[in-house]
Amino acid sequence: MKRVKVTLRSRPISGGRRTLYLDYYPAVRVPETMKMIRQETLGMYIYQKPKSATQKQYNEAMLAQAEAIRSLRVQAVINEEFGFLDRHRLNMDFLEYFRKEAQKHNNVWDSSYKHFEKFVNGKCTFAQVNVDLCVKFREYLLTACRFQDKTKKLGINTASNYYRKFRGLLAIALRDKLLTEDINISLTRIEPKRNRIEFLTQQELYNLSNAHCEIPVLKRAALFSCLTGLRFSDVKGLNWDNIVPNLEGSGYNIRTRTQKTETEATMPLSPDALELCGPREQGPVFKGFNRNMLYGPLKRWLREAGITKHITFHCFRHTYAVLQLANGTDIYTVSKMLTHKHVTTTEIYLELLEDTKTQTLGRIQIHKKQRSDRNINYLTQ
Repeated sequence: MKRVKVTLRSRPISGGRRTLYLDYYPAVRVPETMKMIRQETLGMYIYQKPKSATQKQYNEAMLAQAEAIRSLRVQAVINEEFGFLDRHRLNMDFLEYFRKEAQKHNNVWDSSYKHFEKFVNGKCTFAQVNVDLCVKFREYLLTACRFQDKTKKLGINTASNYYRKFRGLLAIALRDKLLTEDINISLTRIEPKRNRIEFLTQQELYNLSNAHCEIPVLKRAALFSCLTGLRFSDVKGLNWDNIVPNLEGSGYNIRTRTQKTETEATMPLSPDALELCGPREQGPVFKGFNRNMLYGPLKRWLREAGITKHITFHCFRHTYAVLQLANGTDIYTVSKMLTHKHVTTTEIYLELLEDTKTQTLGRIQIHKKQRSDRNINYLTQ
């Protein structure tokens, strides 16, 4: 690139003042807009004929600040970084950008957007997005109430998830060159709380399978999740078009895009899982299955099976992971089947297995009838 000279200049304005601006020679082209820029107004002025010591000091301060900006611009031009010239970008609607990006993702993104919209009172440009604003949004989420129930605050994990999506948006905006700095570097995430993970043992799964459920499609969908590890949203959204013959022609696979991670996934269907789908039709595999079934009907079914744990539909996904690992499936395969982006996410299920190892103590014994006598002998030796 041809060498560009950056000069600090001024021109007279009203009130006996002079406005300060930078002159670029030759003109520079802004990559985002392809416009040629020759002058940049700094929004600063000095007194043309200072009449007091205060005005003289003011002029000196403004000129020193303007010179500092000029030096930064020289360095930016050398590095071909012209974001500072694109005034249009700074005036762009950040809130609208957030809304459009949320539409590409899932409900968590949408909820994060709605809370940010409330936080900024429905107005926010890119020029207003800085570290201070983002830190305050973090503080807002930690005290914000749910939209569905104004008497309850957001859970810490929910707030953490919303803030994570917001920070993801900042990374996308940086990639799109709509932000000139990586704000995320200066932000602290909201640490989630480690929840207790519940899952069904193999025997509890047998019991649940044999127990009566008042809504057949709920039973089929829940057991299907236990056998495939699919989330509620993916089970509900599963269509017959997603179930296709495998390459060997000896069975069927599920081909789908998970709603949460938006990951393309292909997984084999076991005969039991395929049977739970029922006769092949058009449209949804589990017709009529909805979230309302996950409250009273699910609880009554679990009670019928003699299961007293606090089991939610998502626990069926945990059940799949734990039972697969317990039966020898390697963690990398399980991670892929669960569509985890990182195997470290799957490792939590290995920790659950470690916690249950102590339950095996004493289950395999020899000389069972003589054990109490041997214990007495050990104590007296």
